[in-house]
Amino acid sequence: MKTVTALKAGEDRAILLGLAMMVCSVMMYFLLGITLLRSYMQSVWTEEAQCSLLNASITETFNCSFSCGPDCWKISQYPCLQVYVNLTSSGQKLLLYHTEETMRINSECSYIPKCGKNYEESMSLVNVVMENFRKYQHFSCFYDPEGVQKNVILTKLYSYNVLFHSLFWPTCMMIGGVAIVAMVKLTQYLSLLCERIQRINR
Repeated sequence: MKTVTALKAGEDRAILLGLAMMVCSVMMYFLLGITLLRSYMQSVWTEEAQCSLLNASITETFNCSFSCGPDCWKISQYPCLQVYVNLTSSGQKLLLYHTEETMRINSECSYIPKCGKNYEESMSLVNVVMENFRKYQHFSCFYDPEGVQKNVILTKLYSYNVLFHSLFWPTCMMIGGVAIVAMVKLTQYLSLLCERIQRINR
């Protein structure tokens, strides 16, 4: 009797674990759906092409704010790097952005360094980026095949690979939860089947 009770308690805990894993995976799917998946669906830079550098220069300086502690913000500045490229598939002269977020933050700048109190560090970082563009003048970029966005981006934040890796672990958790519940139910079914066979044989 004690063995049966212990087995029943173990089965209940296993089912609860499986259900908890499924609930967690559903919550993760929901969070990813309203953040990453929506951004992925809204990204129009879907076609990859080759870009060649036309011009890279620091045009002006913009203000930004950075955190200096709890409820503390200070004003600083960052240099604006503009990079114009030639989209080889169409021959168009277009402004290049580092990522989709770069255009959202400041549509006039191709690259935006992290805002900090030291302007010289920001300038040094932007100069390094600018020299890299001048050194490697031909590179892959992404453009809008519909032609709505008259610009290109260098790196996609919301690519298919990023989406796949983000959904991989929630999917594994869901499969694991379903497998645990299914195995417990299968064990219970086989146990009942064995009992019935034993009764018939008696």
